[in-house]
Amino acid sequence: MVKMPASPQSLCEFIDASPSPYHVCETVAARLRDAGYTELSESDLWPGSGRYFVLRAGSLVAWDSSGETGRPFRVVGGHTDSPNLRVKQHPDRAVAGWTVVALQPYGGAWLNSWLDRDLGISGRLSVAGGAGITHHLVRIDTPLLRVPQLAIHLSEDRKGVSPDPQRHVNAVWATGGPGDFVAHVAHECGIDPADVLAFDLMTHDLTPSVVWGSHNEFVSAPRLDNQGTCYAGLEAFLAAEPGVHIPVLALFDHEEVGSTSDHGAQSDLLITTLERIVLAGGGQREDFLRVLTGSLVASGDMAHATHPNYPERHEPGHQIQVNGGPVLKVQPNLRYATDGRTAAAFELACRQAGVPLQRYEHRADLPCGSTIGPMTAARTGIPTVDVGAPQLAMHSARELMGADDVVSYAAALRAFLSPG
Repeated sequence: MVKMPASPQSLCEFIDASPSPYHVCETVAARLRDAGYTELSESDLWPGSGRYFVLRAGSLVAWDSSGETGRPFRVVGGHTDSPNLRVKQHPDRAVAGWTVVALQPYGGAWLNSWLDRDLGISGRLSVAGGAGITHHLVRIDTPLLRVPQLAIHLSEDRKGVSPDPQRHVNAVWATGGPGDFVAHVAHECGIDPADVLAFDLMTHDLTPSVVWGSHNEFVSAPRLDNQGTCYAGLEAFLAAEPGVHIPVLALFDHEEVGSTSDHGAQSDLLITTLERIVLAGGGQREDFLRVLTGSLVASGDMAHATHPNYPERHEPGHQIQVNGGPVLKVQPNLRYATDGRTAAAFELACRQAGVPLQRYEHRADLPCGSTIGPMTAARTGIPTVDVGAPQLAMHSARELMGADDVVSYAAALRAFLSPG
């Protein structure tokens, strides 16, 4: 296997430092700066070849165009967002003597997994200042909120309840009358509440990520979907060597809710960035269109490992093992973008990296999730392969993956970015 700096413990550190999409971008940007990359503004005239990245809210694109111009792109894509509970615009409630913060699910959050957990708050505050509006990152890692489960004695037939997303995911904060939750968050961040114009706030589980198991063979962490890919993609990108291709890392917000935003995978962020790279290197639009024909995208998202308690929920011919290597995802109705051309390219990358490849298909009688892959392929016209690392408990507040897969996933993505 290609030796990589990636490790299960550094994945845990990455995740614990990144409770929101904005923090993922901050964490990735810090690593890029340390490696000699320069942040560019989309409103500036971009320089020629070099090592750069650009941020747009909770999304980031980085590239290394050092060397010859006119080379096609190899792109590793992923998403920065994860299902969670987010703060409503008028969050303050008083119910039965409790001071409650109104929350609502983001994405396909597995609601039961968020009950009875100590929750922190992260995201950003948009604040008025002398120079206009500024955006401040928020991260409160002390137990601030808790969504309590209903006691089994109060449920019908003692079978428990399925939380209603409107009524049952509001969080206890204090006792007494209505509070001012946003003001409290502002105070915690050293900001005058009167200056807060808007906010994007969300909850995160405060239990630290850990490597565990009888032989430390597992990683238990929040947000593995899809920070597992953000981390592996970053390690792969930093280890890649520009050659016949220009390596690119593209991390998008809003995949869990469809990617339809100004900085989601359906936006122009990736395609305009790629074109500007070509133009900044002295090429013309014709050169850009020609370059796309030789480019490839690996859409990275986590994959379903076969569940030991529900093996019947999986396609019998496609059993996926944790610590069994990266996963190639195929779905004939194009929930994944993989076809024979792109599957072959990723198979070759795995062989070059010295890691095994697993092949996943969803049961035909169950609805299949999707990724940024199909929309990226349609938006850019670049052939795309959907890949991932196997995990259990996807969309839970706490997820599980194999420790060995952290390294093999990053190694396969590195080989994809710089084959040969």
